[in-house]
Amino acid sequence: MKPALLVIDVQAAFFKLSPKTVQSLHEAIEYINAAIALFREKQLPIVCIQHMDEKEKLVPGEDGLESPKQLTILPSDLHVHKTYENAFNKTALGEIMRELGVDTVIITGFCAEYCVLSTYRGAEDLDLTPIILRGSLASGIAENIIFVENINDVVSYGALKKLLE
Repeated sequence: MKPALLVIDVQAAFFKLSPKTVQSLHEAIEYINAAIALFREKQLPIVCIQHMDEKEKLVPGEDGLESPKQLTILPSDLHVHKTYENAFNKTALGEIMRELGVDTVIITGFCAEYCVLSTYRGAEDLDLTPIILRGSLASGIAENIIFVENINDVVSYGALKKLLE
């Protein structure tokens, strides 16, 4: 198994949404940061995926596109900008995964029922093995996180840590 960690749409703009969304993002970031640290320790790829939308001012140079300070993404991590829910759609992400020899993507981020789920399905379409890190998803509707985790392959942080030993 050669995994990469995908951190989807954890962006400053989304911390201005409903209080439930903000709380969900804060809770997910704890797991995402733990996974980032683990992937750095193992020298495995970390990909920060950012949603762009000119109408919403989610473009380079605008604060909303940036990762929040509490997320431990670094400028040296891989960054992919997307305009569709599926992070593989019309981006270089699939090619990057092939070049790195990645066969498994550990998926984290926002929003569980939209971009996370679409990217999960997109990974399957490219014959990658997608796995969601339990606890690392965010949504404005808590039930949607449970739904997405229940219909997809999921790994706990402890199991992921053991797998990567």
